[in-house]
Amino acid sequence: MAFSEFETKRFEKVVDSFIQKHRPPPHIRPKLDLAFRISGQSIEIFEIRPRWRGEPGETTEHPVAKTTYVRAQDCWKIYWQRADLKWHIYPEAPRVRSVERFLALVAEDKHACFFG
Repeated sequence: MAFSEFETKRFEKVVDSFIQKHRPPPHIRPKLDLAFRISGQSIEIFEIRPRWRGEPGETTEHPVAKTTYVRAQDCWKIYWQRADLKWHIYPEAPRVRSVERFLALVAEDKHACFFG
């Protein structure tokens, strides 16, 4: 079940604030930028870069972090993408109680799992 319109707006505001705070300077953004998407019960943060061998203007997305809300447990599961390109539970803190705590863990990136 997807988030309600109210929940979606709240999460968009919180995550957008995080993204704006962590984006690279404007002159670097054509080569590296940060964005997010909300889909279903998940929020995904990703980098946007020019496609290496693509046409001018073509971009590619590189996943950074993902969290999925589990209503039955009232918690957010945190994931990071390993070299096998699959999402894995973040071992340091597999579950948190809020989006804000998820974003704090991503910003801290204590084990270099999210931003490498």
